[in-house]
Amino acid sequence: MSTVPDGKKLVRSPSGLRMVPENGAFNSPFSLDEPQWVPDKEHHCRRCGRCFCDKCCSKKVALPRMCFVDPVRQCGECSLVSQKEMEFYDKQLKVLMGGGSFIVTLGTSKMSETMMCRLSNNHRYLFFDGESHFEVELSRISSMQVLTEESTPEENDIHTYTSLLDSQYISEGGNSRASGMLLHYKPTGSQDPQQLRMEAADDKKTASSWLAAMHKAAKLLYEARDR
Repeated sequence: MSTVPDGKKLVRSPSGLRMVPENGAFNSPFSLDEPQWVPDKEHHCRRCGRCFCDKCCSKKVALPRMCFVDPVRQCGECSLVSQKEMEFYDKQLKVLMGGGSFIVTLGTSKMSETMMCRLSNNHRYLFFDGESHFEVELSRISSMQVLTEESTPEENDIHTYTSLLDSQYISEGGNSRASGMLLHYKPTGSQDPQQLRMEAADDKKTASSWLAAMHKAAKLLYEARDR
């Protein structure tokens, strides 16, 4: 397992107090950089950096993606986005770090292994633990796909691959449930892509919840990369 320092420090920026890693290289892949403020004496939204009047930028909302300690001033549009993201930080991150049990297959191998997969505490790695142990750095994942299990009264156990970013995860009680994941990544120290396939093991309910959380995580990852 990687020995990545988890030390943090408190820093003061023009937007407020932030708790950030001591080494910037170890920022969470879900985090966003603070925006450059538009020069003006009016109020600034801490998320987008644009200027607004007091009425349009008076709401203070938590912004964990920028590591703020306290809720900060945000415009109406950004505050809605931040509030939606809070569900990920309050719920999905805990699910990902709690882990799920999967049958894991590397590359084109016919050999599979039941492993526990969980997100590291610093959000940078997926740890796989079984008879063997390895990790995947989130920043080195190039693509993800969710394997869904769809059932109708006429058909049972229809498996389809669905793009992680284009699909909508249907929660329990719907006709579709995430049952696995296929991802492509570059192992640390290598530029050769590797394929990894995960399928829910015995505890399918926990695995399905983990995959749903990973679905949300992927959207934040790609958003952070595009900024």
